[in-house]
Amino acid sequence: MPKCLQNLSDQAVPVFAVKTDDFDEWLTTQEGQTHAWAKNAGFTAQAGKTLLLPGENGELSGVVYGLGGDAGLETGPWIWSALYAGLPASGLFQMASDLTAADAHNLALGFALGSYTYDQYRTTKSDKTDGPSLVWPQACDRDAVRRAYGATKMVRDLVNAPASDLGPEQLAGAAKDLAEASDAKYSEIVGVDLIREGFPAIYAVGRGSEESRAPRLVDFTWGDKDAPKVTLVGKGVTFDTGGLDIKSAAGMKIMKKDMGGAAHALGLASMIMSANLKVRLRVLIPAVENSVSAAAMRPLDVISTRKGLTLEIGHTDAEGRVILADALALACEEKPDLILDFATLTGAARVALGPDLPALFCNDEDLAAEILKASEQTSDPLWRMPLYGPYKPQIKGKVADLRNDTDSPYAGAIMAGLFLESFVDDGLAWAHVDLMAWNVRSRPGRPEGGEALTLRTMFKVLEDRYGN
Repeated sequence: MPKCLQNLSDQAVPVFAVKTDDFDEWLTTQEGQTHAWAKNAGFTAQAGKTLLLPGENGELSGVVYGLGGDAGLETGPWIWSALYAGLPASGLFQMASDLTAADAHNLALGFALGSYTYDQYRTTKSDKTDGPSLVWPQACDRDAVRRAYGATKMVRDLVNAPASDLGPEQLAGAAKDLAEASDAKYSEIVGVDLIREGFPAIYAVGRGSEESRAPRLVDFTWGDKDAPKVTLVGKGVTFDTGGLDIKSAAGMKIMKKDMGGAAHALGLASMIMSANLKVRLRVLIPAVENSVSAAAMRPLDVISTRKGLTLEIGHTDAEGRVILADALALACEEKPDLILDFATLTGAARVALGPDLPALFCNDEDLAAEILKASEQTSDPLWRMPLYGPYKPQIKGKVADLRNDTDSPYAGAIMAGLFLESFVDDGLAWAHVDLMAWNVRSRPGRPEGGEALTLRTMFKVLEDRYGN
């Protein structure tokens, strides 16, 4: 947990959170000096704006933080995340306004996320002790904030790590560290053993870098074996060149983020285990690098899968769905109550919905409704897209059972969802999240780079189902 959240202190400077429509009324309760100062500063309590109030001898007597209007664009923690940057670089502050439990949670989380930086590779690191600190808001569930912040930081740190330092082995190492810290049972299948153990599709994608960065399947379980089974699957392509169908330089530039699905599976797993939800959790991460080499899979190669279906490789840059095929087939073998998979899968989803809005595909109406409701409650958005059956013939292979691309430029995210659905057994509740895992621009609390999306939504679903 960042040091920016502290325990109660009599020395804290008060912070007043005010909506634009209420600002004039709030001013009438203040001394004339404050009224004149705000007027001369042109402050109107716009969302994310701060006004520092002068006291005696040049000291800071208080801070006003604008919440904007009721129709503001930001909600949840993001309406508070500009507060960290708007305060002086040092000092302790305390919210003077009364907050609901939900607002107190969002304030603490937003403030903490506002303090996030990724500076592991800078020779001059930011000193986290020099930033402003906030007294924990009353009515705030501190453990819930710690869980959400810790999981978000984990995802961001993993996605931001350069591929030179985070290959399949290192990604597996991060999973192992999390598993061991939570007393989970961890196992790993590496290299050619994937063939022997029945994961030919994972091996086919990762064999191009086998000598230096062997592909592997991470598998760990936690919780009471008799509890409801929840399985998380995360795409772990630690770098994606596109394979022999190589990407352009621009398309390859941020492909260190292609393991973002795996990072999300680990982040959500950390929240589940920290909250001690009454589930038997399983986490499956196929970890590979999609490289260009003499051993790399070729266009129109035909490969086998754990489920027994054969795949025709129409495009080597559609590798994520190939490794997920084996992982989903394994997930189904023990008939879990729920399967959630996360993947940075298609550019088509980004074209349709942009970088901030993940695409949800789900084969279960009740589960989909729960996810969408939780999304609204947590201000952690996603958008449901259809598993449109009439498109399914387009993923039928010409010489094999299925193909990993189509001849059509349309509905790419739906085609990928239908492909994955082919590896999910009938009757099992499954949701697939196609996400960006990356902020393309910096905003308060959301710096450019790796980002966690839908973690709070999915945890809310699981907490409502399986909480104590």
